[in-house]
Amino acid sequence: MTETTAEKEPVPTAVPAEPKRDDRWSQAMRDIVGGSVMISILAVFLALVVGAILIALTDPRVQETAGYFFSRPGDMLSAIWQAVSGAYGALFQGSIYNFRRDGFLAGIKPLTDTLTYATPLIVAGLGVGLAFRVGMFNIGGRGQMLIAAAAAGWAGFALDLPPVLHLIVAVLFGMVGGALWGGIVGLLKARTGAHEVIVTIMLNYVALYLISFLLRTPGALQAPGSNNPKTPAMKETAVFPDLLGPQYNLHAGFLTAIAATVFIWWLLNRSSLGFQFRAVGENPNAALVAGINVKNVYVYTMLISGGLVGLAGVNQVLGTVTSGFSSGIDAGIGFDAITVALLGRSRPVGIFVAGVLFGAFKAGGFSMQAAEGIPIDIVLVVQSFIVLFIAAPPLVRAIFRLPTPGTAPRQQQPNVTKEVKVK
Repeated sequence: MTETTAEKEPVPTAVPAEPKRDDRWSQAMRDIVGGSVMISILAVFLALVVGAILIALTDPRVQETAGYFFSRPGDMLSAIWQAVSGAYGALFQGSIYNFRRDGFLAGIKPLTDTLTYATPLIVAGLGVGLAFRVGMFNIGGRGQMLIAAAAAGWAGFALDLPPVLHLIVAVLFGMVGGALWGGIVGLLKARTGAHEVIVTIMLNYVALYLISFLLRTPGALQAPGSNNPKTPAMKETAVFPDLLGPQYNLHAGFLTAIAATVFIWWLLNRSSLGFQFRAVGENPNAALVAGINVKNVYVYTMLISGGLVGLAGVNQVLGTVTSGFSSGIDAGIGFDAITVALLGRSRPVGIFVAGVLFGAFKAGGFSMQAAEGIPIDIVLVVQSFIVLFIAAPPLVRAIFRLPTPGTAPRQQQPNVTKEVKVK
Protein backbone atom coordinates (compact mmCIF):
# COMPACT_ATOMS: atom_id res chain seq x y z
CA MET A 1 0.00 0.00 0.00
CA THR A 2 1.48 3.29 -1.06
CA GLU A 3 0.96 6.52 0.76
CA THR A 4 -0.57 9.32 -1.22
CA THR A 5 0.44 12.84 -0.45
CA ALA A 6 -2.59 15.09 -0.39
CA GLU A 7 -2.17 18.75 -0.64
CA LYS A 8 -4.19 20.39 2.09
CA GLU A 9 -6.11 23.58 1.78
CA PRO A 10 -3.98 26.75 2.25
CA VAL A 11 -4.23 28.18 5.77
CA PRO A 12 -4.29 32.01 6.01
CA THR A 13 -2.02 33.49 8.66
CA ALA A 14 -2.01 37.14 9.74
CA VAL A 15 1.08 39.13 8.90
CA PRO A 16 1.58 42.41 10.75
CA ALA A 17 1.63 45.47 8.58
CA GLU A 18 4.99 47.11 8.18
CA PRO A 19 5.25 50.36 10.17
CA LYS A 20 5.36 53.53 8.14
CA ARG A 21 8.50 55.59 8.07
CA ASP A 22 6.83 58.64 9.54
CA ASP A 23 5.24 56.79 12.48
CA ARG A 24 7.81 57.98 14.95
CA TRP A 25 7.41 61.58 13.81
CA SER A 26 3.63 61.40 14.09
CA GLN A 27 4.00 59.85 17.55
CA ALA A 28 6.37 62.64 18.57
CA MET A 29 3.86 65.24 17.37
CA ARG A 30 1.11 63.51 19.33
CA ASP A 31 3.26 63.62 22.47
CA ILE A 32 3.96 67.33 21.95
CA VAL A 33 0.37 68.31 21.16
CA GLY A 34 -1.05 66.32 24.06
CA GLY A 35 1.84 66.92 26.45
CA SER A 36 1.94 68.87 29.68
CA VAL A 37 3.29 72.07 28.10
CA MET A 38 0.40 72.29 25.66
CA ILE A 39 -2.06 71.47 28.45
CA SER A 40 -0.67 74.36 30.53
CA ILE A 41 -0.93 76.80 27.61
CA LEU A 42 -4.49 75.74 26.81
CA ALA A 43 -5.44 75.91 30.49
CA VAL A 44 -4.40 79.58 30.56
CA PHE A 45 -6.30 80.19 27.31
CA LEU A 46 -9.48 78.57 28.63
CA ALA A 47 -9.22 80.55 31.87
CA LEU A 48 -8.93 83.77 29.87
CA VAL A 49 -12.00 82.77 27.87
CA VAL A 50 -13.94 82.23 31.09
CA GLY A 51 -12.70 85.60 32.33
CA ALA A 52 -13.90 87.23 29.09
CA ILE A 53 -17.35 85.72 29.58
CA LEU A 54 -17.54 87.08 33.13
CA ILE A 55 -16.37 90.52 31.99
CA ALA A 56 -19.08 90.57 29.33
CA LEU A 57 -21.81 89.40 31.73
CA THR A 58 -20.96 92.06 34.33
CA ASP A 59 -20.53 94.97 31.91
CA PRO A 60 -23.41 97.54 32.20
CA ARG A 61 -23.37 98.35 28.47
CA VAL A 62 -23.65 94.67 27.55
CA GLN A 63 -26.56 94.25 29.95
CA GLU A 64 -28.28 97.27 28.44
CA THR A 65 -27.91 96.09 24.83
CA ALA A 66 -29.04 92.59 25.77
CA GLY A 67 -32.55 93.99 26.27
CA TYR A 68 -32.98 94.60 22.55
CA PHE A 69 -30.62 91.92 21.21
CA PHE A 70 -33.08 90.46 18.69
CA SER A 71 -33.82 93.83 17.11
CA ARG A 72 -30.20 95.02 16.93
CA PRO A 73 -27.80 92.17 17.75
CA GLY A 74 -24.83 94.16 16.47
CA ASP A 75 -25.03 96.56 19.41
CA MET A 76 -24.61 93.76 21.94
CA LEU A 77 -21.78 92.13 20.01
CA SER A 78 -20.02 95.46 19.77
CA ALA A 79 -20.49 96.10 23.49
CA ILE A 80 -19.07 92.65 24.29
CA TRP A 81 -16.04 93.30 22.11
CA GLN A 82 -15.42 96.70 23.66
CA ALA A 83 -15.72 95.36 27.19
CA VAL A 84 -13.45 92.36 26.69
CA SER A 85 -10.86 94.06 24.48
CA GLY A 86 -10.76 97.08 26.77
CA ALA A 87 -10.25 94.93 29.86
CA TYR A 88 -7.54 92.72 28.39
CA GLY A 89 -5.96 95.71 26.66
CA ALA A 90 -5.68 97.44 30.03
CA LEU A 91 -4.30 94.21 31.48
CA PHE A 92 -1.60 94.17 28.81
CA GLN A 93 -0.74 97.85 29.19
CA GLY A 94 -0.56 97.49 32.94
CA SER A 95 1.72 94.46 32.84
CA ILE A 96 3.83 94.52 29.67
CA TYR A 97 3.97 97.82 27.78
CA ASN A 98 1.95 101.02 28.01
CA PHE A 99 1.59 102.60 24.57
CA ARG A 100 0.11 105.77 26.05
CA ARG A 101 3.33 106.82 27.72
CA ASP A 102 5.97 108.89 25.99
CA GLY A 103 9.06 106.96 25.03
CA PHE A 104 10.18 103.37 25.33
CA LEU A 105 11.72 103.78 28.78
CA ALA A 106 8.45 105.06 30.21
CA GLY A 107 6.33 102.51 28.35
CA ILE A 108 8.34 99.54 29.60
CA LYS A 109 7.75 100.36 33.28
CA PRO A 110 4.75 97.97 33.56
CA LEU A 111 7.04 95.07 32.61
CA THR A 112 9.38 95.94 35.46
CA ASP A 113 6.38 96.00 37.80
CA THR A 114 5.44 92.54 36.54
CA LEU A 115 8.93 91.22 37.29
CA THR A 116 8.78 92.80 40.75
CA TYR A 117 5.52 91.03 41.55
CA ALA A 118 6.85 87.83 40.00
CA THR A 119 10.04 87.67 42.08
CA PRO A 120 8.55 86.28 45.33
CA LEU A 121 6.15 84.07 43.36
CA ILE A 122 9.03 82.46 41.48
CA VAL A 123 11.18 81.63 44.50
CA ALA A 124 8.21 80.46 46.56
CA GLY A 125 6.95 78.42 43.62
CA LEU A 126 10.35 76.78 43.31
CA GLY A 127 10.16 75.76 46.96
CA VAL A 128 6.68 74.31 46.58
CA GLY A 129 7.59 72.65 43.28
CA LEU A 130 10.64 71.00 44.81
CA ALA A 131 8.44 69.46 47.49
CA PHE A 132 6.04 68.27 44.78
CA ARG A 133 8.88 66.47 43.00
CA VAL A 134 9.60 64.51 46.18
CA GLY A 135 5.93 63.66 46.68
CA MET A 136 5.34 66.20 49.46
CA PHE A 137 2.71 68.92 49.62
CA ASN A 138 4.14 72.06 51.19
CA ILE A 139 1.29 74.43 51.91
CA GLY A 140 3.13 76.11 54.77
CA GLY A 141 4.40 78.97 52.63
CA ARG A 142 2.70 81.59 54.75
CA GLY A 143 4.38 80.49 57.94
CA GLN A 144 7.77 80.06 56.30
CA MET A 145 7.53 83.50 54.72
CA LEU A 146 6.55 85.15 58.01
CA ILE A 147 9.41 83.57 59.95
CA ALA A 148 11.87 84.46 57.18
CA ALA A 149 10.55 88.02 56.96
CA ALA A 150 10.87 88.44 60.72
CA ALA A 151 14.44 87.11 60.76
CA ALA A 152 15.55 89.14 57.74
CA GLY A 153 13.69 92.23 58.95
CA TRP A 154 15.28 92.08 62.38
CA ALA A 155 18.72 91.77 60.80
CA GLY A 156 17.82 94.63 58.47
CA PHE A 157 16.89 97.19 61.12
CA ALA A 158 18.75 95.98 64.24
CA LEU A 159 22.26 95.23 62.99
CA ASP A 160 24.93 97.76 62.03
CA LEU A 161 27.10 96.30 59.28
CA PRO A 162 28.84 97.51 56.11
CA PRO A 163 26.57 97.87 53.05
CA VAL A 164 27.19 94.67 51.09
CA LEU A 165 27.80 92.50 54.15
CA HIS A 166 24.64 93.76 55.83
CA LEU A 167 22.47 92.74 52.87
CA ILE A 168 24.08 89.30 52.66
CA VAL A 169 23.63 88.69 56.39
CA ALA A 170 19.98 89.78 56.28
CA VAL A 171 19.27 87.49 53.32
CA LEU A 172 20.95 84.56 55.05
CA PHE A 173 19.04 85.23 58.26
CA GLY A 174 15.78 85.08 56.35
CA MET A 175 16.61 81.95 54.37
CA VAL A 176 17.82 80.13 57.48
CA GLY A 177 14.64 81.10 59.32
CA GLY A 178 12.45 79.76 56.50
CA ALA A 179 14.59 76.63 56.18
CA LEU A 180 14.34 75.84 59.89
CA TRP A 181 10.57 76.37 59.88
CA GLY A 182 10.23 74.04 56.92
CA GLY A 183 12.74 71.61 58.39
CA ILE A 184 10.43 71.07 61.36
CA VAL A 185 7.89 69.62 58.93
CA GLY A 186 10.42 67.32 57.28
CA LEU A 187 11.75 66.14 60.63
CA LEU A 188 8.29 65.33 61.99
CA LYS A 189 7.37 63.46 58.82
CA ALA A 190 10.63 61.49 58.85
CA ARG A 191 10.65 60.59 62.54
CA THR A 192 6.97 60.28 63.43
CA GLY A 193 5.21 59.87 60.08
CA ALA A 194 3.17 63.06 60.59
CA HIS A 195 1.49 64.22 57.41
CA GLU A 196 3.10 67.37 56.05
CA VAL A 197 -0.22 68.95 55.07
CA ILE A 198 -1.54 68.93 58.65
CA VAL A 199 1.79 70.05 60.10
CA THR A 200 2.25 72.93 57.66
CA ILE A 201 -1.29 74.20 58.23
CA MET A 202 -0.75 74.22 61.98
CA LEU A 203 2.65 75.88 61.66
CA ASN A 204 1.08 78.62 59.52
CA TYR A 205 -1.08 79.61 62.49
CA VAL A 206 1.80 79.26 64.92
CA ALA A 207 3.95 81.58 62.81
CA LEU A 208 1.14 84.09 62.31
CA TYR A 209 0.35 84.46 66.01
CA LEU A 210 4.02 84.36 66.99
CA ILE A 211 4.92 87.19 64.61
CA SER A 212 1.80 89.14 65.62
CA PHE A 213 2.88 88.86 69.25
CA LEU A 214 6.42 90.01 68.45
CA LEU A 215 5.08 92.94 66.43
CA ARG A 216 3.15 94.11 69.49
CA THR A 217 6.04 93.62 71.90
CA PRO A 218 8.37 96.60 72.48
CA GLY A 219 11.98 95.57 72.17
CA ALA A 220 11.17 92.66 69.84
CA LEU A 221 9.94 93.56 66.35
CA GLN A 222 7.75 96.56 67.16
CA ALA A 223 9.12 99.95 66.15
CA PRO A 224 10.31 101.97 69.19
CA GLY A 225 7.81 104.57 70.37
CA SER A 226 4.99 103.18 68.24
CA ASN A 227 1.77 101.43 69.25
CA ASN A 228 1.20 99.98 65.80
CA PRO A 229 2.10 96.32 65.14
CA LYS A 230 4.79 97.26 62.66
CA THR A 231 8.58 97.05 62.49
CA PRO A 232 10.99 99.95 61.97
CA ALA A 233 12.17 100.75 58.47
CA MET A 234 15.03 98.74 57.04
CA LYS A 235 18.44 100.39 57.02
CA GLU A 236 19.72 101.46 53.63
CA THR A 237 22.63 99.03 53.89
CA ALA A 238 20.24 96.06 54.06
CA VAL A 239 17.97 96.99 51.15
CA PHE A 240 18.17 95.44 47.69
CA PRO A 241 19.49 98.09 45.27
CA ASP A 242 17.48 99.16 42.24
CA LEU A 243 18.35 97.30 39.06
CA LEU A 244 17.28 99.91 36.51
CA GLY A 245 17.25 103.11 38.52
CA PRO A 246 14.89 104.83 40.95
CA GLN A 247 12.18 105.38 38.31
CA TYR A 248 11.46 101.64 38.29
CA ASN A 249 10.34 99.36 41.12
CA LEU A 250 12.48 96.42 40.00
CA HIS A 251 15.19 95.63 42.54
CA ALA A 252 18.11 93.22 42.75
CA GLY A 253 15.93 90.62 44.43
CA PHE A 254 14.92 89.56 40.92
CA LEU A 255 18.47 88.28 40.46
CA THR A 256 17.94 85.94 43.40
CA ALA A 257 14.93 84.49 41.58
CA ILE A 258 17.06 83.80 38.50
CA ALA A 259 19.83 82.29 40.64
CA ALA A 260 17.32 80.11 42.52
CA THR A 261 15.87 78.83 39.24
CA VAL A 262 19.31 77.85 37.95
CA PHE A 263 20.18 76.24 41.28
CA ILE A 264 17.04 74.09 41.43
CA TRP A 265 17.52 73.02 37.80
CA TRP A 266 21.08 71.96 38.60
CA LEU A 267 20.04 70.29 41.84
CA LEU A 268 17.32 68.17 40.23
CA ASN A 269 19.07 67.31 36.98
CA ARG A 270 22.80 67.34 37.66
CA SER A 271 23.35 66.33 41.29
CA SER A 272 23.20 63.01 43.12
CA LEU A 273 20.95 64.56 45.78
CA GLY A 274 18.53 65.61 43.06
CA PHE A 275 18.50 62.04 41.74
CA GLN A 276 17.51 60.88 45.21
CA PHE A 277 14.76 63.53 45.32
CA ARG A 278 13.33 62.35 42.01
CA ALA A 279 13.63 58.68 42.95
CA VAL A 280 11.75 59.18 46.21
CA GLY A 281 9.12 61.23 44.39
CA GLU A 282 8.54 58.44 41.86
CA ASN A 283 8.42 55.56 44.36
CA PRO A 284 9.65 55.90 47.94
CA ASN A 285 9.49 52.14 48.53
CA ALA A 286 11.66 51.39 45.52
CA ALA A 287 14.05 54.16 46.54
CA LEU A 288 14.33 52.62 49.99
CA VAL A 289 15.12 49.23 48.49
CA ALA A 290 17.77 50.88 46.29
CA GLY A 291 19.56 52.14 49.39
CA ILE A 292 18.30 55.73 49.53
CA ASN A 293 17.63 57.10 53.01
CA VAL A 294 14.08 58.29 52.41
CA LYS A 295 13.73 59.90 55.83
CA ASN A 296 16.79 62.08 55.27
CA VAL A 297 15.45 63.04 51.84
CA TYR A 298 12.26 64.32 53.46
CA VAL A 299 14.26 66.46 55.86
CA TYR A 300 16.58 67.83 53.17
CA THR A 301 13.63 68.57 50.90
CA MET A 302 11.76 70.63 53.46
CA LEU A 303 14.92 72.47 54.50
CA ILE A 304 15.58 73.58 50.93
CA SER A 305 11.89 74.16 50.22
CA GLY A 306 11.47 76.28 53.34
CA GLY A 307 14.59 78.26 52.50
CA LEU A 308 13.30 79.07 49.02
CA VAL A 309 9.86 80.06 50.28
CA GLY A 310 11.59 82.10 52.98
CA LEU A 311 13.52 83.90 50.23
CA ALA A 312 10.16 85.20 49.04
CA GLY A 313 9.64 86.81 52.45
CA VAL A 314 13.16 88.23 52.28
CA ASN A 315 12.38 89.86 48.94
CA GLN A 316 9.26 91.38 50.43
CA VAL A 317 10.91 93.05 53.43
CA LEU A 318 14.26 93.96 51.85
CA GLY A 319 13.04 94.92 48.41
CA THR A 320 9.33 95.69 48.10
CA VAL A 321 8.22 96.90 51.56
CA THR A 322 11.32 98.46 53.12
CA SER A 323 9.54 100.98 55.32
CA GLY A 324 8.57 98.35 57.90
CA PHE A 325 6.23 95.41 57.68
CA SER A 326 3.25 93.95 59.52
CA SER A 327 1.83 90.44 59.81
CA GLY A 328 0.25 90.74 56.35
CA ILE A 329 3.61 90.87 54.61
CA ASP A 330 3.06 87.47 53.00
CA ALA A 331 0.22 88.96 50.86
CA GLY A 332 -1.11 85.52 49.96
CA ILE A 333 2.10 84.63 48.12
CA GLY A 334 2.49 81.37 50.03
CA PHE A 335 -0.76 80.05 48.57
CA ASP A 336 -0.28 81.62 45.12
CA ALA A 337 3.02 79.73 44.95
CA ILE A 338 1.06 76.46 44.90
CA THR A 339 -0.74 77.61 41.75
CA VAL A 340 2.54 78.73 40.19
CA ALA A 341 4.13 75.35 40.91
CA LEU A 342 1.15 73.51 39.46
CA LEU A 343 1.11 75.63 36.30
CA GLY A 344 4.86 75.19 35.91
CA ARG A 345 4.51 71.40 36.32
CA SER A 346 7.09 71.55 39.15
CA ARG A 347 9.84 72.22 36.59
CA PRO A 348 12.21 75.14 37.33
CA VAL A 349 11.85 76.83 33.94
CA GLY A 350 8.09 76.26 33.90
CA ILE A 351 7.78 77.74 37.39
CA PHE A 352 9.78 80.79 36.31
CA VAL A 353 7.46 81.40 33.35
CA ALA A 354 4.36 80.75 35.48
CA GLY A 355 5.62 83.20 38.10
CA VAL A 356 6.07 85.90 35.47
CA LEU A 357 2.56 85.20 34.17
CA PHE A 358 1.00 85.55 37.61
CA GLY A 359 3.12 88.64 38.22
CA ALA A 360 1.56 90.06 35.07
CA PHE A 361 -1.90 89.25 36.38
CA LYS A 362 -1.14 91.12 39.60
CA ALA A 363 0.40 94.14 37.90
CA GLY A 364 -2.20 94.34 35.14
CA GLY A 365 -5.16 93.62 37.39
CA PHE A 366 -4.85 96.96 39.14
CA SER A 367 -4.58 98.76 35.80
CA MET A 368 -7.62 96.90 34.50
CA GLN A 369 -9.62 97.93 37.55
CA ALA A 370 -8.54 101.57 37.34
CA ALA A 371 -8.95 102.01 33.57
CA GLU A 372 -12.04 99.92 32.84
CA GLY A 373 -13.70 99.52 36.24
CA ILE A 374 -13.32 95.74 36.08
CA PRO A 375 -13.31 94.16 39.56
CA ILE A 376 -9.93 92.78 40.57
CA ASP A 377 -11.78 89.62 41.54
CA ILE A 378 -11.95 88.72 37.84
CA VAL A 379 -8.21 88.12 37.92
CA LEU A 380 -8.61 85.84 40.93
CA VAL A 381 -11.31 83.91 39.06
CA VAL A 382 -8.98 83.50 36.07
CA GLN A 383 -6.23 82.19 38.35
CA SER A 384 -8.66 79.77 39.96
CA PHE A 385 -9.80 78.42 36.61
CA ILE A 386 -6.17 77.92 35.59
CA VAL A 387 -5.77 75.63 38.59
CA LEU A 388 -9.01 73.85 37.69
CA PHE A 389 -7.94 73.13 34.12
CA ILE A 390 -4.39 72.23 35.14
CA ALA A 391 -5.80 69.68 37.58
CA ALA A 392 -8.00 68.13 34.88
CA PRO A 393 -5.89 67.38 31.77
CA PRO A 394 -8.51 64.94 30.37
CA LEU A 395 -11.02 67.81 30.36
CA VAL A 396 -8.67 70.03 28.34
CA ARG A 397 -7.89 67.18 25.94
CA ALA A 398 -11.61 66.50 25.50
CA ILE A 399 -12.39 70.16 24.74
CA PHE A 400 -9.64 70.50 22.11
CA ARG A 401 -9.68 66.84 20.98
CA LEU A 402 -6.04 66.37 21.86
CA PRO A 403 -4.39 62.95 21.82
CA THR A 404 -3.11 61.31 24.96
CA PRO A 405 0.71 61.12 24.94
CA GLY A 406 2.14 57.64 24.52
CA THR A 407 -0.92 56.18 22.79
CA ALA A 408 -1.00 55.16 19.17
CA PRO A 409 -3.66 56.62 16.89
CA ARG A 410 -6.70 54.46 16.27
CA GLN A 411 -6.73 53.26 12.72
CA GLN A 412 -8.12 50.35 10.76
CA GLN A 413 -5.38 47.78 10.41
CA PRO A 414 -5.43 46.05 7.05
CA ASN A 415 -6.02 42.33 7.24
CA VAL A 416 -3.01 41.14 5.31
CA THR A 417 -2.86 37.38 4.85
CA LYS A 418 -0.41 35.06 3.17
CA GLU A 419 -1.24 31.73 1.64
CA VAL A 420 0.69 28.96 3.37
CA LYS A 421 0.60 25.51 1.90
CA VAL A 422 0.81 22.71 4.40
CA LYS A 423 1.73 19.34 3.06
